[in-house]
Amino acid sequence: MVSRMEVKPYWEFIRFCIDAQQPVPESIEKMDWEKLFLFMKQQALTGVGFQGIERLKENHVDVPRTLLLKWYALSEKIKARNIYMDKCCVELVGLLAKDGFKSCVLKGQGNTLFYPAPYVRSSGDIDIFVMSDEGMGIKERRKAVLRYVRKRFPQTRVRYQHIDFPVFKDVEVEMHFIPTAKNNPVYNYRIQQWVEKQMPRQCANVVELPDGMGRISVPTDEFNLVYQMSHMMHHFFDEGIGLRQMMDYYYLLRKANDELIMDNGPLRMTLKYLNLYQFAGAVMYVMREVFGLEEKMMIVPVDERRGKTLMDEILKGGNFGKHSGLTQHSTGVKYFLKIRRNMRFVREYPAEALCEPWFRTWHFFWRLWNK
Repeated sequence: MVSRMEVKPYWEFIRFCIDAQQPVPESIEKMDWEKLFLFMKQQALTGVGFQGIERLKENHVDVPRTLLLKWYALSEKIKARNIYMDKCCVELVGLLAKDGFKSCVLKGQGNTLFYPAPYVRSSGDIDIFVMSDEGMGIKERRKAVLRYVRKRFPQTRVRYQHIDFPVFKDVEVEMHFIPTAKNNPVYNYRIQQWVEKQMPRQCANVVELPDGMGRISVPTDEFNLVYQMSHMMHHFFDEGIGLRQMMDYYYLLRKANDELIMDNGPLRMTLKYLNLYQFAGAVMYVMREVFGLEEKMMIVPVDERRGKTLMDEILKGGNFGKHSGLTQHSTGVKYFLKIRRNMRFVREYPAEALCEPWFRTWHFFWRLWNK
């Protein structure tokens, strides 16, 4: 794992990539280009990074030609993948609407709309929330979605939050009964109640995708400020979180501030009620240290102690913890490694850390029952 001191030149480069007003960093002169490229790739930021590479060329900074070509090729793949993912989202939303479901694309291609430049965000799978009746509760909705998916794909995998829907050969689709979850049963109940009140509006929030690709529904910025914080915290305790998700949140904060929808009083109350406030303070530390976000745009005060812990996990694991070594183990070994890992966070987040092993054990048997 690289240390926080070692990555300072990378932070300067990232700020240069996302802010056209930033001058060329002095650290560029001594930059180890291959290490920078590897770091950006591990954090799924190569598309954004190529914007910075192009600006360096405009400023007459010599970038090694072999790296330039490699970075360009990867950025073109990211662009092509984004275009294809947009097409898949439109097709999926149309299919679900035809079959009587309202839907809302969570994160992913909806988050690309936050970015000033199209097609630079590294895409993943498609997460889509579905509902057929606004008055339907979680259990009824889960049964309806399971019945719909398994009619076409009887052996597909189910999880507490979603079921796989392999309608595309080369794109993973997760159909969500609930958008997010928490390890602690009290706070999980609270967030499910909060979500149930919000989702009809999210499914009605229709947006246009770039280049006339089509229309889909995505969450509102107000919903995303809470939901994506919960999503990041859940992954923090699962296998890890990376800078791509942090950059999504950075652009969400900027968009929310630009559109003057920020009202920190009620938002902070919601974050506290859902036990997200302390983690939000850690995220604000990353917003400041990595992206240079101004204090006036932050939703809660910076929590430096928790922020440093979060930063260390980001540096250790990369995008969704894929480079931490944890994900490469068998299920049994990973079970105990996760317990050992998460016990380190008891001091910072006792409610979630102590309940994580219980939730994961319960979830294991829940999946067996719902196979």
